[in-house]
Amino acid sequence: MADTLGSPNPEPNSGINRDPEDWVTGDEPMTAAQRSYLDTLAREAGEEIPADINKAEASEHIDRLQKKSSRVSDPE
Repeated sequence: MADTLGSPNPEPNSGINRDPEDWVTGDEPMTAAQRSYLDTLAREAGEEIPADINKAEASEHIDRLQKKSSRVSDPE
């Protein structure tokens, strides 16, 4: 049988709803994609963020900065 990803049974509260603190790999260095996106969001917000943060910390900063950004916020 071939390897697969995912699950035959739905997991309604998995994936992006999972708290970064609960990630198995959360203490690994942030990914290149996180670094690039976080750099863009931080520049737009006029913030400086340490470059040596881990995946979980990067995710938390991204979530926070997205709420401030006109790039991803709903125009009202």
